[in-house]
Amino acid sequence: MSKFWSPFVKDLVPYVPGEQPKLAKLVKLNTNENPYGPSPKAIAAMQAELNDSLRLYPDPNGERLKQAVADYYGVQTSQVFVGNGSDEVLAHAFHGLFQHGKPLLFPDITYSFYPVYCGLYGIAHEAIALDEGFQIRVEDYARPNGGIIFPNPNAPTGCLLALEAIERLLQANPDSVVLVDEAYIDFGGDTAVALVDRYPNLLVTQTLSKSRSLAGLRVGLAVGHPELIEALERIKNSFNSYPLDRLAIAGAAAAFEDRPYFEQTCAAVIASREAVVAGLQGLGFEVLPSAANFVFARHPGRDAAELASRLREQGVIVRHFKQARIAQFLRISIGTPEQNQALLDALRTL
Repeated sequence: MSKFWSPFVKDLVPYVPGEQPKLAKLVKLNTNENPYGPSPKAIAAMQAELNDSLRLYPDPNGERLKQAVADYYGVQTSQVFVGNGSDEVLAHAFHGLFQHGKPLLFPDITYSFYPVYCGLYGIAHEAIALDEGFQIRVEDYARPNGGIIFPNPNAPTGCLLALEAIERLLQANPDSVVLVDEAYIDFGGDTAVALVDRYPNLLVTQTLSKSRSLAGLRVGLAVGHPELIEALERIKNSFNSYPLDRLAIAGAAAAFEDRPYFEQTCAAVIASREAVVAGLQGLGFEVLPSAANFVFARHPGRDAAELASRLREQGVIVRHFKQARIAQFLRISIGTPEQNQALLDALRTL
């Protein structure tokens, strides 16, 4: 601890991202990246921006990207916010929408950045236990709160909450913002964007890191009522007026415009996921139902931490969490068919 730190810094518990190993020839199935590259149209759009215009600031509002998102989802641009990865969008939502003196509610097994943001912004929070099948019980959230947030599909479980259940949750909490974090929605669920015109307290966030293969570009977005979007814009313009550069705006917009490529790669990941589930079950694993680009699995006869370590020795990296309820699970990203086969072959040798 340094004497130059502000007082709150020493109590922060930072988020720990998945490992980005430097070793070559590893089968990297630990950070839920898409195994297929970005849309060729997105790459071409970014290449077209590599010119003298880079001396100029980008559009602070990212209007080209907002329009592409609005066109894709059939909403108005006033209902769209864009930022530097969905993590930044989430941070602005925590800062601007969840500081009401009442606890923010989220699942006990969920994206581990949520409690980090609560610590950063001094937000009281309460973790609501998932049921025995690691599913969200909507009735557990019908209590006084300062907001509700959850991923859908949930992370790291991959379990999906149906739109009907989300609507019941919204109806039970009309005075709180309900944020649905849809980082993985394109791999098996229906987006809650369809509900934003009916529920002014709903905010939906997404990322281009997963289904659109642009994790290296750092682009995220939110869709909701214009008043919620205005709060995010006020936070953004008090923090960083230019969160997205020219390449990011061009590439992300083109990725949204290239629907055929998007649908093709999503379908490939979904097919591979089902093959991985079947392979794991054939080896005796219990696999939770997943609507994401990863699976969450445990073996009744093998310790998960040991399995992760032994897999690494064979050149396959998966994610293991030490949290008590899930300490015997492995989160396995879906790779190419060749990578998935390497995972299953390595497991068979163990």
